[in-house]
Amino acid sequence: MRFYYSVIIKVMISAIIVGCTTESNKEKSNTPNVLFILADDLGKHDLSTTGSRFYETPNIDRIANDAMVFTNGYAACQVCSPSRASIMTGKTPARHGITDWIGARTGETWREKNRYNQLLPPDYVHALPSEYITLPEAMQQAGYKTFFAGKWHLGGEGSWPTDHGFDINVGGWDKGSPIGGYFDPYKNPNLENRKEGENLSLRLADETVQFLNKNNPNQTGQPVFAFLSFYAVHGPIQTTEEKWKKYRDKAEEMGIATRGYEMGHFLPIRQVQDNPIYAGLVETMDDAVGRVLNTLDELGLSENTIVVFTSDNGGVAAGDAFSTSNLPLRAGKGYQFEGGIREPYFIKVPGLTVGGKICDFPVSGMDFYPTLLELTGQALLPDEHNDGVSLVPLIKDESIPNRPLYWHYPHYGNQGGEPSSIIRDGDWKLIHYYEDGHQELYNLRTDLQEVNDLAKIYPDRVKELNSKLFNYLDKVGAKYPQKDPEYKKELELKHLQDVEANLLKKLERQRMEFLSEDFDPGNNWWGSKITKD
Repeated sequence: MRFYYSVIIKVMISAIIVGCTTESNKEKSNTPNVLFILADDLGKHDLSTTGSRFYETPNIDRIANDAMVFTNGYAACQVCSPSRASIMTGKTPARHGITDWIGARTGETWREKNRYNQLLPPDYVHALPSEYITLPEAMQQAGYKTFFAGKWHLGGEGSWPTDHGFDINVGGWDKGSPIGGYFDPYKNPNLENRKEGENLSLRLADETVQFLNKNNPNQTGQPVFAFLSFYAVHGPIQTTEEKWKKYRDKAEEMGIATRGYEMGHFLPIRQVQDNPIYAGLVETMDDAVGRVLNTLDELGLSENTIVVFTSDNGGVAAGDAFSTSNLPLRAGKGYQFEGGIREPYFIKVPGLTVGGKICDFPVSGMDFYPTLLELTGQALLPDEHNDGVSLVPLIKDESIPNRPLYWHYPHYGNQGGEPSSIIRDGDWKLIHYYEDGHQELYNLRTDLQEVNDLAKIYPDRVKELNSKLFNYLDKVGAKYPQKDPEYKKELELKHLQDVEANLLKKLERQRMEFLSEDFDPGNNWWGSKITKD
């Protein structure tokens, strides 16, 4: 019944907005525009502004230099779909129910991965629920022209961007990775092929530029909400020969480490940033960001446009393409450690963050929804963004009450993460593991690398945080994994021994191959060399 009335209300509000937009355009000419840039799988330290000495990102750095930089900024989950749903809804994954990337196996089908794990992951919601008023719907209801370009991965047809508040969708569909790779032809039903060899990140930037030119608020009087959601830097990692060479040479100049990986619990984990293919992919995304920022300048929109930049989870240090290292943060995408959930998190607000600011208050992807509502002069919707809080007081150098942050990932990550739930409360972080029920406690102020488990030293703290964590999870109806009755410890141990004996060596060989002077992927550099005029 709630769903039925919610749909009726959305339709009525949209009809009212359409009828009033023309008459109210002049009044809305000073309303802030919003450009939300979401990278995929970009690690906390994958930007030069956040400490990378290898990757070069001058355009994203431009955003950070005039933004509030949240040094304790988090994604809502260690994998993509849950985090993206949390940005759209202001809810934790445990509450909205999308707790794994959409398409991941659950229950007995998990055995098909041949990982021989102890648990069977629970089922999860497979599409963004339509009964929610999403962030773009709220912007749409406030009179904004809404635009989406890039990765969606929040459901199939019927649950695409245009079904959740975006007037225009370019490239968003079911899939979470670039099926056709990073060079045209893209094999994407919502992105027409245009020119063979054209780069996907640059194409998405061009589409965003075209939208801004066509819907320039300085001419139409209607504010815009543009959501640029890169497929980069998700695997398969690809780049041009020119960018590969630039970073291969740079890696050599910096000194190539003899070893690049260390064995984690389930998979090897990358320890160095020296992958020239990934570096080229990062730089191309940065080039694309530059095109959009330059357009804001050219159209006279920069002084009235809020710019957000973040990522949906940590950098891929294990699994997928084993692309990057998140050190000094531990592990990466898919993991319960800081490398899996801590992100670049920038909010640029003209007039409020000029010259840049730093804030170490812990914040999350759920907070963008209420923050953007307040920054654009809208009333908050606490029944929608249940878990998010507005960060506007922090941006204004004021304060907000402390609150715990929660993560719930009752699944095995493709990257080696374990079924777990997390609470961060102040400086303390508790991780609960579902395989055996054990818990780890870290003080992130003194131990950012999470190497000193304090659970046995502070049992009362563990008990307190555990109570808060499970009170919240039970309140929102979280689902939990179950023991696999067919689990055999000897099979899992053999699998792990095979990984360490074979995969670790294979990855080290591949790393040196990427860094060799005569490296050639053998496919015209993933099709980037066949661009036709």
